[in-house]
Amino acid sequence: MPVSGLQPVEEAPEVRRGWHAVARVAIVLVVAASLQIFGPTLVVVYTSLGDVVRINPLWMAVITGFEAASFVCLWQLMRLVIRINSWRVVARAQLVGNAMGQMVPGGAATGVAVQMRMLTVSGVDRVTAVSALPVVGLLTTATVFVSPVFALPAMLAIPDVPRELLLAACLGVAGSLLLAGVLVLFLTTTRPLVVSAGAVQSVLNAVVRRRHPITDLPERVVEERNLIRRRLGGQRVAAVLVAVGNVAFDYLALLAALAAVGARPDPGLVLLAFVTAKLLGTIPLTPGGLGFVEAGLTGTLTLAGIPSGQAVVATAAYRVVSYLLPILAGASAYIWYRIERSFASSPAVSR
Repeated sequence: MPVSGLQPVEEAPEVRRGWHAVARVAIVLVVAASLQIFGPTLVVVYTSLGDVVRINPLWMAVITGFEAASFVCLWQLMRLVIRINSWRVVARAQLVGNAMGQMVPGGAATGVAVQMRMLTVSGVDRVTAVSALPVVGLLTTATVFVSPVFALPAMLAIPDVPRELLLAACLGVAGSLLLAGVLVLFLTTTRPLVVSAGAVQSVLNAVVRRRHPITDLPERVVEERNLIRRRLGGQRVAAVLVAVGNVAFDYLALLAALAAVGARPDPGLVLLAFVTAKLLGTIPLTPGGLGFVEAGLTGTLTLAGIPSGQAVVATAAYRVVSYLLPILAGASAYIWYRIERSFASSPAVSR
């Protein structure tokens, strides 16, 4: 038989499985190494749970209330962006997705996938879910990045601020201004967006070997931008306000945890510690930033002048409410979801 041309060689399934196994082993090794590095901090923080139990129950109720308000703001943001009235659908999807994302390394993508699946099963259009969830993530992430802007004026008014904290605040403000500029360009202009996407496309095609080079990245980016603007519509101010509320109530939960252990730090310094912990929590090497958050939060709180013992107990109390309790809530929400689905799919019993 004459050969008309060379056919692309497909990677054998055995080879793909081999690479997947290597990737899984590498992930396990990285997670193990990270936990080994932060093991002493984790031991110190979580062995102080006995001190957390002895915190005044009223203070624990305040901390939990602030954290719950943070979640409610996030659910309202999802309702605004998805344009859905049901609190039950968005709250349950977010709780389950958040729990999944907190339990596996690099779990953000897994959490988003779970949320998308639960939303679509509950009747939300798939295209709507695909376009809405990145908008929610963009708004909440941008709010965290902008937070150091509010901490810097307070820090400048405080004498003898540790140089490390002041430098971190300045870097945070610089990053906030850069992010704000990028967001403004992204949402309001087209030409810079097309040029930037074209440059990224050229780099990707030059660096990553592909069977079919990317040719439509600028058009896709502009289309996604327009979709985001349409998605927010006339709710942009409300969306920004609830995104700020989501971060602000989380920050107030940390302040309440510090007050519960008798610490009286400057709120501006605590804000910087809070932002540092939130950014460290996005490092996808351990589940939920485990180890990174505890080390970063106790370290920055100590730099802010809080005694190490109080910093450790406050960190433990905050992580119980912001990390462990939401995982339990997500498990409960998933059980509720499965029970509801089983009743919905069971045949009607005739009498």
